Amino acid sequence: MDLQLAGRRAIVTGGSRGIGLATARALAAEGARVALVARDPDRLAAAAASLRDAAAPEIITVSADSDDDAAVRAAVGTVVDRFGGIDVLVNAAARPAGSAPPSDLGSLTDDAVRAELETKLLGYLRFARAVAPLMTAQGWGRIVNVSGLNARKSSSLVGSVRNVAVASMTAALAAELGPHGVNVTVVHPGFTETERTPALVDARAAALGTDPATARAGLDATTTIGRITTAAEVADVITFLCSPRSVAINGDAVAAGGGTPGVTHY
Repeated sequence: MDLQLAGRRAIVTGGSRGIGLATARALAAEGARVALVARDPDRLAAAAASLRDAAAPEIITVSADSDDDAAVRAAVGTVVDRFGGIDVLVNAAARPAGSAPPSDLGSLTDDAVRAELETKLLGYLRFARAVAPLMTAQGWGRIVNVSGLNARKSSSLVGSVRNVAVASMTAALAAELGPHGVNVTVVHPGFTETERTPALVDARAAALGTDPATARAGLDATTTIGRITTAAEVADVITFLCSPRSVAINGDAVAAGGGTPGVTHY
């Protein structure tokens, strides 16, 4: 299937590693021009080099903090100056679920919750707000927000709240922008294989008092495919949603976590 992404201009936030980098790689493989946005310029440079080594059409990097609205608007302006416009936004700049603050009521502080919402909810909103006028003016665009399956669980207060908030924001943006040719969707990965996974598995093993192999087996058992998904596999789903082929999907949440045993979503 031709995803019709050749020549499209994309911004990927959180693009220096993890799902963001995997998505940038998948978009570039489809012929898109990609701007990687993240805070750390050194990681951005390394990520861009890896994509250029794979013969990506055009990769640029922009260092920006999504907590700062002025920085977000400046970053978008830089991309527009280079690419001449923006067709696709993938919001993936957020702390991974495993690094979220404690969820027990007695230990959870207001500031900890604010920090999570500042980056994942408001950071996503800032980028969407900056690119939406450009997309509606040209009559086409795609915004994909990377959230997480904690939106469907109550096991993590902060993780659930921030991810539900992103899903709700997605639906609201889709209703507003959809009639103008801009589809907005949210993808819910589960625990995903990235460069952080070995350290997270080791930490899980230590917390459970077991060995890494047993801890990993426990994670694999949380899916109906028998293993956790990889960042590249999640990126394939996101990339389809970035394409003109995904026009029938707007405002919806798409799970990309390998399937949750014993649960039916309808």
